[in-house]
Amino acid sequence: MGVITTAVIAIAGVILGWITIEIACKPCLEKDREAIDQNLNPDYGPDDDIRSPLNANPTEQSASTSATAVKIV
Repeated sequence: MGVITTAVIAIAGVILGWITIEIACKPCLEKDREAIDQNLNPDYGPDDDIRSPLNANPTEQSASTSATAVKIV
């Protein structure tokens, strides 16, 4: 009977330890799991995450923002 009790306590300790690690490292683990899911998804392309440019409409440029060439010597 002592062997069964020891085994149950050991299994419960491993389960509680796993839960503790999951709770303590939750933000890091979620980010890593999301990255793994994206890598394993055949329909995912790395270019899908490119953000839109800061100036969404390039035809509406203000007069103060003019492009000037800079010569590096």
